[in-house]
Amino acid sequence: MSLGARALLWIQRAVLLAPSCASLGAAHSATGTNPAEALEMPTVEVVGTTPLPGLGTPIQDVPANVQIYTSGDLARQRQSTLTDYLEHNPSSVTSNAAQGNPLQPDIGFRGFTASPLLGTPQGLSVFQDGVRVNEPFGDVVNWDLIPQSAISSIQLIPGSNPAFGLNTLGGALAIYTKSGAQYPGGGVEVSGGSFGRETAELEWGGARGALDYFLTGNYFDDRGWADHNPSRVQQFFGKAGWQDERTDLDASLTLVDNRLQGTQTLPQSFLEDIRQAYTFPDINSNRLTFVTVKGSRFLAGQALLGGNLYYRNYRTRNFNSNVNSNFGQIDPATGVPDPVQATNDIATIDERSYGAGLQLTLTGAPAGKKNQLTVGASGDIGHARFIQDSQDAAFSAQRETVGNGSFALATGADTSSRDVGVFAAAVAVMDRTGLAPLLNGEHAFARFNPAVGLNFNPAARLTVYGSYNEGMRAPTAIELTCADPAAPCKLPNDFLADPALAAVVSRTAELGARGTWSVWHWSAAAYRTNLRDDIQFISSGAGATNAGFFANIGATRRSGTELAAAARLGRWSLAARYSFIDATFQSAFTESSPSNSSADANGAIQVRAGDQIPGVPRHTLKLRVDCNLTERWSAGTSILASSGVYARGDENNSDRNGRLPGYTLLNLDTRYAVTRALEVFARVNNLFDRRYYNFALLGQNVFTGPDRTFGPAAGVAPRDEQFRGPGTPRGVWVGARYTFGGSERGPGNED
Repeated sequence: MSLGARALLWIQRAVLLAPSCASLGAAHSATGTNPAEALEMPTVEVVGTTPLPGLGTPIQDVPANVQIYTSGDLARQRQSTLTDYLEHNPSSVTSNAAQGNPLQPDIGFRGFTASPLLGTPQGLSVFQDGVRVNEPFGDVVNWDLIPQSAISSIQLIPGSNPAFGLNTLGGALAIYTKSGAQYPGGGVEVSGGSFGRETAELEWGGARGALDYFLTGNYFDDRGWADHNPSRVQQFFGKAGWQDERTDLDASLTLVDNRLQGTQTLPQSFLEDIRQAYTFPDINSNRLTFVTVKGSRFLAGQALLGGNLYYRNYRTRNFNSNVNSNFGQIDPATGVPDPVQATNDIATIDERSYGAGLQLTLTGAPAGKKNQLTVGASGDIGHARFIQDSQDAAFSAQRETVGNGSFALATGADTSSRDVGVFAAAVAVMDRTGLAPLLNGEHAFARFNPAVGLNFNPAARLTVYGSYNEGMRAPTAIELTCADPAAPCKLPNDFLADPALAAVVSRTAELGARGTWSVWHWSAAAYRTNLRDDIQFISSGAGATNAGFFANIGATRRSGTELAAAARLGRWSLAARYSFIDATFQSAFTESSPSNSSADANGAIQVRAGDQIPGVPRHTLKLRVDCNLTERWSAGTSILASSGVYARGDENNSDRNGRLPGYTLLNLDTRYAVTRALEVFARVNNLFDRRYYNFALLGQNVFTGPDRTFGPAAGVAPRDEQFRGPGTPRGVWVGARYTFGGSERGPGNED
């Protein structure tokens, strides 16, 4: 797919820098831990300013509104998935239910997306222990492949920081995993409740001398809150390490075998029953083998050499039920109307990626100013084989696609990617079938991306900062091969042709401050990210709502503010986070959206500079309250309030349906320590069973016949409607956790 280049060159200089490597080394002498392990610890006070192993930087010296969460934070709330936690906690993070499965949401940050759906323009990079887990094919992020029980800490780093590599337009999410030295002992946890959900988790860690180990396994099974969207998740993570005062070495293995089913968005006329499926089945089978080796060693003085190696094999098989938008149309070759109502499409992707990185961190105090210099390089190579088979089908009375005949090869492609050097890329796509020569093509991209930041600490409890950085995203193979308006493709499966697309360039500026006032910790930030040659999927408006093409649409902008405050008042802990995101198109363009009520006779709409980008809420408010009711019993509540969003296909903000309505959700959780080793817990999501929607698109509802059967077969025309993605109804779960072999912790005393 891509032939690219990446080098990491990160120079950081802070005014009145607080703890340096020297002070971290002193801490090491007192605690017996290697300072290079700081990002694996239960309490994290430094930020990983590059993906590769290093010392990190004290958070007060980072010129960005970095947000950090630890395993203890996740344990207090007992969210079922990592994405649920992200939706309800960090500033400027949003989620939507486009896929209809709790483990396959789109996660947005400052108006940029990390999605498991092929074809979604990605703008957020996700790392696990320094390895970028955006898959090479399509840059997607599969959240179900990240074991939550293995997480030691999460760092959300905003901006277009080039140190985090190609395609980091809006930010980077860095996940660090546990080690046995930092998480000794074991635990068994089980839970169950609504939607037939059953979960089990096992973990065990320990150390013997310089060696340590950590193992965890997860099992998650539920029948889904809607019809035809069950999930089964099986995850394993293991890590072995060796460390002394100068060296830290870890090797880890992640194994995943998941089967997830989803339901699509529903037309408004169906919404009296949000549990029904529009069409089915839609099944994803995801498997992963992921091996990493990372290490660091202190050289002479305060020089730290770090690096990593990895191998990743991701295999997915996607079965999709789709409407045939050509039903009833006259075939010019035969003169006969197309009788096929639907298709069953099977897409199989086998990806293998591997890479290595090396980084040198130097600290010192030239001219009396403490400085940290990090220089590094990395190389990443990926290969993917894509096969799509299609089968004619018809709809049953329940809107299930019933196959007719055998599957036939529709698309086959081999892609490869290499990232080494200084941000340059060339993209090559080759047809494997011999039937689609338009797939063949090469595309080159190259750019130098600078970054600079400055901190000022006028007082010990106040930091003021400013930063500017630039990034680039090269078009993915799926975008390059689905960019012809005259030949719309059917996501996530079809490739057709590859008109050239330009690379997306991002420029981010941020000003902010953080500090402590009395018992309150607070932060405030204002930012603006301008994108040039942004890429968007433009719907063709056909009966299949996922049909369309990709195009450069000119300039877009994401600007906003983030305000946060947190305090601990005796038994009470309080946190509030408000985000304002203004995501707008900055260039005018014409889009095909026939289902938009404002479309002209040709089905086109005119998007103007200043129109809001669909799917991005302007206002979100997140409140969290925890209380230690007794020494054994604690309880908490989370409140999420979000403003409404425009539907995809309503880029001109003029469709008669307008925005989706805003919503407010309230969740409850509680824990009780029966003994120091045994804890029981309960959780209620969406306490008031609020009916809400956080995603929408415009399209044609073809099930307009009697009892919502396939209308065109009965001579009933499709109807233009707004399709909505319903949020999850109220759910209640209870569980218990037993810890052993380590330091048991009661409620409120987690790391």
